[in-house]
Amino acid sequence: MHPEVVTEIPGPKSTRLAAELRRHESRNVTYLSKEWPVFWERAEGVNVWDVDGNRFLDLTSAFAVAGLGHGRAELVHALTTQAGTLLHGMGDVHPTRLKVDLCAQLSALTYERWGAGEGKTVLSNSGFEAVETALKTAHLATNRRGVLAFEGGYHGLGYGALLPAGFDKFRAPFASQLADLTTLLPFPDSEGDLSATRARLAQLDASEIGVLMVEPIQGRGGIVIPPAGFLSLLRDWCDAHGVILVFDEILTGFYRTGALFACDHEGVVPDLICLGKALSGGFPISACVGKASVMDAWPVSAGEALHTSTFLGHPVGCAMALEALRLHQDPATLAAVQSVARTLGEGLQVLQMPGTSEIRGQGALWGLVFEDGAEANRVVLAMLQAGYLLLAGGPEGAVVTFTPPFEIAEDEIGSCLETLLGI
Repeated sequence: MHPEVVTEIPGPKSTRLAAELRRHESRNVTYLSKEWPVFWERAEGVNVWDVDGNRFLDLTSAFAVAGLGHGRAELVHALTTQAGTLLHGMGDVHPTRLKVDLCAQLSALTYERWGAGEGKTVLSNSGFEAVETALKTAHLATNRRGVLAFEGGYHGLGYGALLPAGFDKFRAPFASQLADLTTLLPFPDSEGDLSATRARLAQLDASEIGVLMVEPIQGRGGIVIPPAGFLSLLRDWCDAHGVILVFDEILTGFYRTGALFACDHEGVVPDLICLGKALSGGFPISACVGKASVMDAWPVSAGEALHTSTFLGHPVGCAMALEALRLHQDPATLAAVQSVARTLGEGLQVLQMPGTSEIRGQGALWGLVFEDGAEANRVVLAMLQAGYLLLAGGPEGAVVTFTPPFEIAEDEIGSCLETLLGI
């Protein structure tokens, strides 16, 4: 369905809720202005309705979580059925069968599918926790303190996850409490070659570097796609120096880029992979999956886990994740992503919109690069008024990003692009 403006945006209910939120929530969390935000009430498929009755076409998949669509019936059924049987468990003390099944499925879809033996998993709640699990695992495996990461990289905002952060605006306010362990390299774009990256790697003293963390395609950094051979170069360097290679696929995993995982495009296998967002399609759950030989750097539990949480292996999250993994393996899911890649990708490529300098993307992950963040923000706000949900990304907020649910129809994409041209 195309958007239909029912009332002014934001409408009176959203405006009242914004005022109340301003009173009671930390002022740093939700951005509040005259034009922003709308308050969601329900969602279905590719559509979202706010508290004022306005319907929006969602081009964000709610931070790329709802790739399978909002309120997908199979996921809702998995949630309600499991909640009616067992709502909470004791994940690291008395776990459920669902945790066993999910860990086995994650092994099958990663390291076993890649021909690298069995994988082992640590489940968590949020993406940044999977990143912190990976950092801890790498430290145990190498006994080295150093972290190698990339400018523009985004790995979440927990203290540990800030170590490989490539966004200074997130890291700087807390830098005095963070250990000085990280070396940041420039992230190459698709137009560049790898000679500069190769030269920088050659200059490094790798003796104290235990982990290299990278997004195969940068998401929040502005949908930046590196040149072919980039991941292979990193794999070779890590192998030569005994460094643990971590792929952060929290955003890019589960067909967002047109392959089950973005690293599949290049056929490079990491030592550890961080997953989240679309893993369950709507429940807070994430995973760090690794080669068994690397994960076994963790000691056998003697009755007290070194790394755990109250909701680890939550039965509802595991049930939804298992169903989401089944749906992701359905050939129809890949076919839907390929349709989005053609329609949205080709549509953006021919879009002659003033103020844009570049279009980049893959699969159902695209970015429209503007000259500055102010113009990108104007476009996002204007599209909101027209009934389309979009977000800006990149270090300066100058990239309007598109991460729609895979089921978005061709005419809905066409309507969005037509509206973009007219604002």
